[in-house]
Amino acid sequence: MTELGYTLKVARRIGMLRPVLPHRLVGAGLQLAKWGPGLPSGVHAAAARFPHQTAIIDEAGELTWSELSDEVNRFTQALKDRGVEPGDSVAVLGRNHRHMVVTMVAVMQAGGRVLLLNTMASRSQLGELAAREDASCVIVDQEFLDVARDVDRSMLVLGWTDADAPTDLPTVSGLARGLPAKPHPKPSRHGQIIIFTSGTTGLPKGARREEPKDLKPLIAFFGAIPYRGSSTIVLAAPLFHSWGLLNFAFNLSTAPTYVLRRRFDPEQVLRDIEEHRAEALVVVPLMMQRMVEVDPDVIRRTDVSSLRITASSGSALAGDLANRYMDLFTDSVYNFYGATETGWVTIAGPRDLREAPGTAGVPPFRTVVKILGPDGHEVPQGETGVIHVGNDMPFGGYTDGNTKSFADGLMNTGDVGHFDENGRLFVSGRDDDMVISGGENVFPRELEDALIEHPDISDVVVTGVPDAKFGQVLVAYVVVREGRSLTEDDVTAYAKERVARFAVPARTMFLDELPRNPTGKVMKRALPAFE
Repeated sequence: MTELGYTLKVARRIGMLRPVLPHRLVGAGLQLAKWGPGLPSGVHAAAARFPHQTAIIDEAGELTWSELSDEVNRFTQALKDRGVEPGDSVAVLGRNHRHMVVTMVAVMQAGGRVLLLNTMASRSQLGELAAREDASCVIVDQEFLDVARDVDRSMLVLGWTDADAPTDLPTVSGLARGLPAKPHPKPSRHGQIIIFTSGTTGLPKGARREEPKDLKPLIAFFGAIPYRGSSTIVLAAPLFHSWGLLNFAFNLSTAPTYVLRRRFDPEQVLRDIEEHRAEALVVVPLMMQRMVEVDPDVIRRTDVSSLRITASSGSALAGDLANRYMDLFTDSVYNFYGATETGWVTIAGPRDLREAPGTAGVPPFRTVVKILGPDGHEVPQGETGVIHVGNDMPFGGYTDGNTKSFADGLMNTGDVGHFDENGRLFVSGRDDDMVISGGENVFPRELEDALIEHPDISDVVVTGVPDAKFGQVLVAYVVVREGRSLTEDDVTAYAKERVARFAVPARTMFLDELPRNPTGKVMKRALPAFE
């Protein structure tokens, strides 16, 4: 099929070619022409095409596309009234809800820089990041006021509030109330989103995400993950993370209904899928793990047959998690391998995951992936090297002026992996995670995937530590399932039957829980040290 034919096929499926009243189609086209691809054009074009369709369902109720568009315009005016100008930075610390969406789109519409902060940001991190990025305004949910107590209160605006919200602080909804909902002119500078990397080893870095210049990235994404127009999407992955944001932003072109909850509750997710006949669920792998652990009686009583897509990313799928999930629910997992900086690298669909558990999948439309050796040349199929990628999702560099390294015109992902004979990618782990134990190269993920399959283990992470005899050895941090018991000898014996000798853990520590961030990544700097 030609590139044009493929593009038309995908565009038709996601509803971009769906017939609508002529004046509404013209209105949507004018928004795209005015703003170009991005959040403002996405919201206003959806409002022009389907004004009365529900855009957001959250704990505050329902909001149509027309109502959302008006609220964005009102809050854009509120930001301008507070002195926000094109190029100014606005820090945002919030969960998934309508005010988060309104804030992001309004700041972009005003030509500002949205600084999306992780909800696990500490008081010192928030203060340092806001100062480093020269934020002129800080918008936080009420629950994060303690984290923001070092911020000048004159800069604070509340997003989500409860009944006991401080009366001396303005709110997103309060500032917007009563202001005109008239459209705004295009600002002198294009709005920008800064996503902060997970910060698992130090202070998070701000990564600039450049918005697509054309439809090619959308066609690549929707060609690999079969979203359809005007469907209902339960967006459980956090909006401040690149995966949640990507699914929200790209799906604006499909004019869906988003179901947003401030906190992830696996049983609530199942109820939302059933009640709203949701076709898609956006998660990180840790959420899938929590869903397979739901009471079997609850799973049996809940009808999730409408679910066609479980879009997952953010961290590695541990062990056989994808197949266990699909056995319980529907064959719907599409696992996205990529990063904030790279965009996508590969995507594995249900068939890939059934036939080759653990695979990261295949490169989507217009994506080039090569495995390069230390000499910078491509290695033969089956051999391990560093994964490099090129696609249509440009990376704007870090806000400190640095960027990722490139080779052969492709971005270095920092991960190590190989392709199998069917062209499917397998990721061994981070290049800097590799442990050399007794002269053998070993990646922690091999042991993690083995141990997570133990019936008494609910969570595990493996890392390398210095060792006088072997140079480095692997150690395991294990969370035992409630009501079960396990010893260090049990873990060692189990590992010996499933991994190579040099991948067996030298020590095991048992924890009540692993220190994970909201996207499921283990914060390794927070792990206790072995004595």
